[in-house]
Amino acid sequence: MKKEFQQVVKCIVWDLDHTIWTGTLVEDSSVAVRPEMIEIIRLLDERGILHSIASRNSHDHAMTRLSELGISDYFLYPQINWGPKSDSISKIADSLNIGLDSLVFVDDQSFERDEVSFNLPEVLCVDAVDPRSVDWLRDVRPRFITDDSAKRRSMYQSDLRRNQVEENFAGPKEEFLASLKLRFSISRTTIDDLKRAEELTVRTNQLNTTGLTFSYDELHEFIQSSDHIFLVAGLDDRYGPYGKIGLALIEVRDSNWKIKLLLMSCRVMARGVGNILVNFIRQKAKEAKASLFADFIETDRNRMMYMTYKFNQFYETSRDGKSLILANDLSAIPPVPEYIELNTDDLDFLHGQSGGLAG
Repeated sequence: MKKEFQQVVKCIVWDLDHTIWTGTLVEDSSVAVRPEMIEIIRLLDERGILHSIASRNSHDHAMTRLSELGISDYFLYPQINWGPKSDSISKIADSLNIGLDSLVFVDDQSFERDEVSFNLPEVLCVDAVDPRSVDWLRDVRPRFITDDSAKRRSMYQSDLRRNQVEENFAGPKEEFLASLKLRFSISRTTIDDLKRAEELTVRTNQLNTTGLTFSYDELHEFIQSSDHIFLVAGLDDRYGPYGKIGLALIEVRDSNWKIKLLLMSCRVMARGVGNILVNFIRQKAKEAKASLFADFIETDRNRMMYMTYKFNQFYETSRDGKSLILANDLSAIPPVPEYIELNTDDLDFLHGQSGGLAG
């Protein structure tokens, strides 16, 4: 178990001229792609690594050429304009809701790389014409390639469609959420879920209550432990699946439950499912006549998860620096919102007050 987040590459941000393609678009409308870069883009896309663009060009002209080359769909939230590339990269990170330290910027010009490095020192900058950098890009890979990671781009594209609909939706937020026909599932974590579970602990830092990461082997021990309840959450709606987007690990000691880890993918931040998972755990602890506590470790990114606990009636019982223990009196547990369908059919809490899950 590691007490700091592993830095992982989540998105490659590409320049266009002399990087994705040879030559300069403003001088040659028929610029050709660099085969080695297209190979890398397709390879990393299959591994679940996203792609975007920060380029000084005419947006419409560049997007037309990318479409003609058959590669425009690979790039999420492309920023093609005449402004500083650091501004473009910041917008990409905000749009994808990921940290700047998970981005890699690829550009052929040292001036552009230096501008980004100066303004966004968290971003790793790579020389597009250095063969060593090209080889490094080809080797970027997560430890596991899961079903969710292989579909990551399409899930983000679904998010883009949802966001566009939401921006044009005139009614209350609850009506918009109801229009999505959200289906939220909570189930026991199985061996088939472990690769994605490890990926979630490594990739999720904003909505992670402790900032701890767990290896596949550590997670495997939890699903076999009679002293732990290990839950995985999934979400889908009328636009498609979000995938497995949440984890909860609860330590069970006699009549005391303690949430050791609670995390949610940043892509579902606005759907309110974090509250649903927390209140599901509260309700099950109440049914088991157990006391409910939670570990929380403050990081520079997870304030929202602290507020999730506070919103759901957790209060501090002790603090040691950035490490907190919270408790809940299990009163006033709200029902699941009407706009969401909750599926927990495969869960069966047994073992009396211990609250363990049936094996």
